[in-house]
Amino acid sequence: MNLRIFEDANGKFNLSLLDVKGEALVVSQFTLYGNSRKGRRPSFDEAAEPDLARRVYHRFIEALKQRDVTVSTGIFGAKMLVEIHNDGPVTFILESS
Repeated sequence: MNLRIFEDANGKFNLSLLDVKGEALVVSQFTLYGNSRKGRRPSFDEAAEPDLARRVYHRFIEALKQRDVTVSTGIFGAKMLVEIHNDGPVTFILESS
Protein backbone atom coordinates (compact mmCIF):
# COMPACT_ATOMS: atom_id res chain seq x y z
CA MET A 1 0.00 0.00 0.00
CA ASN A 2 3.03 2.27 0.37
CA LEU A 3 4.71 1.27 -2.89
CA ARG A 4 4.81 4.33 -5.15
CA ILE A 5 3.26 2.87 -8.30
CA PHE A 6 0.86 5.67 -9.27
CA GLU A 7 1.80 8.68 -11.35
CA ASP A 8 1.88 12.21 -10.00
CA ALA A 9 1.03 15.33 -12.05
CA ASN A 10 4.42 15.06 -13.78
CA GLY A 11 3.94 11.44 -14.84
CA LYS A 12 6.44 10.06 -12.29
CA PHE A 13 5.67 7.11 -10.05
CA ASN A 14 5.59 9.09 -6.80
CA LEU A 15 2.20 8.18 -5.34
CA SER A 16 1.10 5.15 -3.33
CA LEU A 17 -2.31 3.54 -3.01
CA LEU A 18 -2.79 5.54 0.18
CA ASP A 19 -1.82 8.80 -1.56
CA VAL A 20 -4.38 8.34 -4.34
CA LYS A 21 -7.01 6.99 -1.91
CA GLY A 22 -7.30 3.92 -4.11
CA GLU A 23 -9.04 0.63 -3.55
CA ALA A 24 -7.56 -2.87 -3.67
CA LEU A 25 -8.77 -6.03 -5.34
CA VAL A 26 -6.98 -8.92 -3.61
CA VAL A 27 -7.23 -12.26 -5.38
CA SER A 28 -5.16 -15.30 -4.42
CA GLN A 29 -3.26 -16.89 -7.30
CA PHE A 30 -0.61 -19.50 -6.64
CA THR A 31 -0.09 -19.63 -10.39
CA LEU A 32 1.77 -16.32 -10.12
CA TYR A 33 4.59 -18.27 -8.49
CA GLY A 34 5.10 -20.64 -11.41
CA ASN A 35 8.72 -21.43 -12.25
CA SER A 36 9.37 -22.32 -15.89
CA ARG A 37 13.18 -22.29 -15.88
CA LYS A 38 13.42 -26.03 -16.55
CA GLY A 39 11.07 -26.32 -19.48
CA ARG A 40 7.69 -25.49 -20.90
CA ARG A 41 5.55 -26.71 -17.99
CA PRO A 42 5.65 -24.45 -14.92
CA SER A 43 6.46 -25.90 -11.52
CA PHE A 44 4.70 -24.63 -8.41
CA ASP A 45 6.99 -26.47 -5.97
CA GLU A 46 8.29 -23.23 -4.44
CA ALA A 47 4.82 -21.77 -3.81
CA ALA A 48 3.69 -21.61 -0.17
CA GLU A 49 1.66 -24.48 1.26
CA PRO A 50 -2.10 -23.71 1.17
CA ASP A 51 -2.49 -23.15 4.94
CA LEU A 52 0.41 -20.69 5.07
CA ALA A 53 -0.70 -18.97 1.87
CA ARG A 54 -4.25 -18.59 3.22
CA ARG A 55 -2.94 -16.94 6.42
CA VAL A 56 -0.69 -14.56 4.45
CA TYR A 57 -3.57 -13.71 2.10
CA HIS A 58 -5.90 -12.81 5.00
CA ARG A 59 -3.15 -10.96 6.89
CA PHE A 60 -2.54 -8.80 3.81
CA ILE A 61 -6.26 -8.02 3.49
CA GLU A 62 -6.45 -7.06 7.18
CA ALA A 63 -3.36 -4.83 6.89
CA LEU A 64 -5.02 -2.92 4.05
CA LYS A 65 -8.27 -2.56 5.97
CA GLN A 66 -6.43 -1.28 9.05
CA ARG A 67 -5.18 1.60 6.89
CA ASP A 68 -8.76 2.34 5.76
CA VAL A 69 -8.24 0.97 2.25
CA THR A 70 -11.44 -0.30 0.64
CA VAL A 71 -10.78 -3.95 -0.20
CA SER A 72 -12.62 -6.35 -2.48
CA THR A 73 -11.51 -9.97 -2.41
CA GLY A 74 -11.73 -13.19 -4.26
CA ILE A 75 -12.25 -16.56 -2.59
CA PHE A 76 -9.01 -18.21 -1.56
CA GLY A 77 -8.32 -21.30 -3.64
CA ALA A 78 -11.41 -20.95 -5.82
CA LYS A 79 -11.55 -20.90 -9.58
CA MET A 80 -12.66 -17.37 -10.44
CA LEU A 81 -13.28 -15.21 -13.46
CA VAL A 82 -12.04 -11.70 -12.65
CA GLU A 83 -12.63 -8.70 -14.87
CA ILE A 84 -10.30 -5.73 -14.56
CA HIS A 85 -9.48 -2.58 -16.44
CA ASN A 86 -5.72 -2.25 -16.58
CA ASP A 87 -4.67 1.39 -16.86
CA GLY A 88 -1.28 1.50 -18.50
CA PRO A 89 1.46 -0.72 -19.81
CA VAL A 90 3.13 -1.27 -16.42
CA THR A 91 3.59 -4.58 -14.65
CA PHE A 92 5.55 -4.94 -11.40
CA ILE A 93 7.15 -8.18 -10.27
CA LEU A 94 7.96 -8.01 -6.57
CA GLU A 95 10.47 -10.50 -5.23
CA SER A 96 11.74 -10.92 -1.70
CA SER A 97 14.00 -13.48 -0.07
